[in-house]
Amino acid sequence: MKVITESINFSTKGFSDIKDITSMINNKIKDSKLRKGIVTVFVPGSTGGLTTMEYEPGLIKDLKNLLDKIIPSNIPYFHDETWGDGNGFSHLRASLIGPSLTVPFSDGRLLLGTWQQIIFIDFDNRPRSRNLIVQLIGEE
Repeated sequence: MKVITESINFSTKGFSDIKDITSMINNKIKDSKLRKGIVTVFVPGSTGGLTTMEYEPGLIKDLKNLLDKIIPSNIPYFHDETWGDGNGFSHLRASLIGPSLTVPFSDGRLLLGTWQQIIFIDFDNRPRSRNLIVQLIGEE
């Protein structure tokens, strides 16, 4: 059994900017030379989240609309009073989606469904540079 910890870096626009990071994760698996195991991706900080879904323009809009309905960005939150940064909604959205995701892989490939991708969602109210932690546990 081998454990490898890496990171991936990219920029986001904020306001529920959604990025398909599947190829970045696949590249980490290929570079690791591991044949089977699991990969966990973790978002340090509290304004981003990870999930799997079909990365399709209509579904991306639907997800953004759903999040706006559940946790609107245009109302005040107690967090905003504490820090004055106006991003209370982003912390709530990130808490709802979650900061990590674990996916199995075999033969050096993620075991995702046909239309399934790994996506990162930046909920913050400004552009950011993101550094995600990728940990692979598996066998060569």
